[in-house]
Amino acid sequence: MEKIENDIMKIAYFDCFAGAAGDMILGALLDAGLDIETLKTELAKLDLSGYDVQVKQVVKRGIGGSQAMVIIDPPRQHKDHHSRNLYDIVNIIKNSRLSRSIKEKSITIFTRLAEAEAKVHRNSIEQIHFHEVGAMDAIIDVVGGVAGMEAMEIEAVYCSPLHVGSGTVQCAHGTLPVPAPATLELIRDKPVYSTGVVGELLTPTGAAILTTLASGFGPMPEMIVERIGYGAGEKDPYIPNLLRVSIGRTDAAIKGYQNDRVGVVETNIDDMNPQIYDYLIEKLFAMGVMDTFLVPVQMKKNRPGTLVTVICSPEMIGKVADFLIRETTSIGLRYRIDQRIKAHRKIEKVETVYGPIHCKVAGIEGGEVLNVFPEYEDCKKIASEKKVPIKHVMEKALEAASVLYFKKIYYTPD
Repeated sequence: MEKIENDIMKIAYFDCFAGAAGDMILGALLDAGLDIETLKTELAKLDLSGYDVQVKQVVKRGIGGSQAMVIIDPPRQHKDHHSRNLYDIVNIIKNSRLSRSIKEKSITIFTRLAEAEAKVHRNSIEQIHFHEVGAMDAIIDVVGGVAGMEAMEIEAVYCSPLHVGSGTVQCAHGTLPVPAPATLELIRDKPVYSTGVVGELLTPTGAAILTTLASGFGPMPEMIVERIGYGAGEKDPYIPNLLRVSIGRTDAAIKGYQNDRVGVVETNIDDMNPQIYDYLIEKLFAMGVMDTFLVPVQMKKNRPGTLVTVICSPEMIGKVADFLIRETTSIGLRYRIDQRIKAHRKIEKVETVYGPIHCKVAGIEGGEVLNVFPEYEDCKKIASEKKVPIKHVMEKALEAASVLYFKKIYYTPD
């Protein structure tokens, strides 16, 4: 296996103190140094016409920024202006000359938008015609944002908690509450807040882009800031209507692996019935934590105790802390945000003499397959049905996977 060295990683941090929209993301990147001609060259690969992208320098409440403007020809002047569903948009992107990664990320963003709209309106994805979301300017905002980050060689995206605004917003469906229902679906399980600023600060397009691309939400990660950009919105509330992006480098990463942040919650307990730990762990996993474990510790007055550690997404820290204090005898705990490095992984199915078995394949992006792990539940089920030792089932799964994966030189994530 090739030696993987610690290397500099380029990251972007979006500070959403006034929310976010697709044009604000594009404006922030342009303000931070994205060349507009490079952007136009990438967008031209969509083979769409009847639009132009311009950038305007503006000042919002004393802070300068760039406003990205998608200028669209009147509908009667051009054939590209009509209502589109997800199938139409996916075909435009798939048939473009954009890179594979830009296509995949852009399609994922629009798919999540369609799913959110479909859930809100109680329709199927096929029935969704996006209105504001599916218009030409949204296609340009989404693809332009993704392509712009690739052009700037940004390898990871992080984001602050999302400021959503308050009140109501006018759209094709009439007057809707803020955040708009589709926006609220998109920010499910993400940290959000409102300070009472009246109006829609976070749009569905902005929410879809950031929640799809961001590796984590919370404080600014450890980084050396090299570029700063402010993307301006159209409205002018009493706070600066700007989205700030900080672009820089971090050496707290290893190239080829995934880098993200996790929340770690810990508490020491020495006075609880040990039978409760089984219930505790079961409930924590049901909540969606990444891992939890128990470690014996020596506490004050030489009492034996247990250190309960929970690893979760940063936005789950409050929920986990509340659960632990309510469900255990602990009256206090500690938490922190840790950096995490992990191999890329995907689930693949291999054929064995006992039947198909799913395996987790872990590796380095652009590098080798490192490990293959048969899924325990698959092996357990087959062992029970076939009445054979589970270790034999796992061995056959590993043999089949080894033939497929360990002979491959490169690992390509989905």
